[in-house]
Amino acid sequence: MEMNLEKKKVTRNKLLLLICFVASYLFLMNISSNERIPKKVISDVGNLMPVKIKEVVAGKEVETFEQTLKEAEWKKLAVSIAGKMHSQGGHTYYPNGIVLDMTSYNKILQIDPEGKTITVQSGATWDDIQKAVNPYGLAVKVMQSQNIFTIGGSLSVNAHGRDIRHGSLIETVNSFRLMMADGEIIKVSRTENSEYFPLVIGGYGLFGIILDVELKLTDDELYKVRTTSLSYKDYSDFFKEKVMADDKVKMHLARISTAPDSFLKDMYITDWAIASQEEYSTYNHLKEDKGTFLMKFLLGLSRNFGWGKNLFWDLQEGYFHRQDGELMTRNNVMRSESKFLEYENKSDTDILQEYFVPVDEFESYIDDLRHALQDEDLNLMNITIRYVEENQEAVLSYSKEDMFALVLLINQGLTEKDKEETGKIIREMIDVTIDHNGSYYLPYYSYPTDGQMRRAYPRTEEFFQKKRNLDPDKRFRNKFYEVYGE
Repeated sequence: MEMNLEKKKVTRNKLLLLICFVASYLFLMNISSNERIPKKVISDVGNLMPVKIKEVVAGKEVETFEQTLKEAEWKKLAVSIAGKMHSQGGHTYYPNGIVLDMTSYNKILQIDPEGKTITVQSGATWDDIQKAVNPYGLAVKVMQSQNIFTIGGSLSVNAHGRDIRHGSLIETVNSFRLMMADGEIIKVSRTENSEYFPLVIGGYGLFGIILDVELKLTDDELYKVRTTSLSYKDYSDFFKEKVMADDKVKMHLARISTAPDSFLKDMYITDWAIASQEEYSTYNHLKEDKGTFLMKFLLGLSRNFGWGKNLFWDLQEGYFHRQDGELMTRNNVMRSESKFLEYENKSDTDILQEYFVPVDEFESYIDDLRHALQDEDLNLMNITIRYVEENQEAVLSYSKEDMFALVLLINQGLTEKDKEETGKIIREMIDVTIDHNGSYYLPYYSYPTDGQMRRAYPRTEEFFQKKRNLDPDKRFRNKFYEVYGE
């Protein structure tokens, strides 16, 4: 009996020790709201600009951000704001600074089905929103093609997407709360503290911490897929006459070939047009990524072989033609697969560029772009094309008129020589773009010159002067600001 009691006591003590160990482990892992992760080097998904920083601070509560700003003021440190870190030009960190990781600040705060709005914390993703609003038969108006990004990050780059009836994300924002450098929280809208509205949206985290946002929603609808192949020479007229002029067409995406056999000549486009809503309930379950292994494999061939690019183009075009006539909800059109784009390699990386050109300039622009690239060694793997209507509400607006947006996927090496060679070609492409009254997107690596930025964005100096006025201690900084604003 005494032996059994002793064994029970030993077992109980071991159990208590195990509980204490687990509790200590969880405490150290800090499942509370004030997680601090010391780091020496940080980078974004492009991995072209690794930087030594002081620490990453992740929090679920506003108090965490207030404390961090106080610490930064006391220690004279810069604060940068990060979501999923898909911007590729150091927009989410600064040397020896503090990075605020917003991804755990991600609650859905309110859904108003009748008013068709949602209020959400800035660390939530578009996927979080879609899962929250889909049961109400509602959908997002504007977002990127992929739903993996945070709301705060998307506001900070003023994202756009496939919807041709709504332009930039700024159009769909009613208001947001902003924490400024001194910790004060203000509500920002077109009527309250309105000076901040066009600066923060498309402002790359330089004016404060976006806390929560009220966004406009729209109805989820059933669309029919329509796929068409055509020459690049016919695209502008086709778009104006068969896409924009057709009120049934709500969303649009085009691709132009980067394959050697049809380089910057062949195109196919996918439109999503309103269908009969009788079968909506059959299709309104949210889809998940599927078939990504094959896409990832084919994309890998494209990185390494010209014949791989030809094969990928042919198979991809055939795949989308086979989708012709299929039915799909708006929410699912806006849940494009993303896992196949994930790529990590020690010697090279995939980067993005995005160029905006007026609709009527498209044919001549493509001819000049092809001419500029014909003797260059640029591993251009994919180009997708969207439409963005004119909207100059944001100070750093990229859509000065109705534009086509060309998103380029490029594979490049990681050495300084690789960056120098890629930068030279990208600056040439940007010059071609600006010569066609176009502009380029700012969330990517700092290849463009200061002069190119000011040509593409005439209000650049106004933007940075407002930054200096509203944040005189330069509490919010990042590598983008270091390159172009200081």
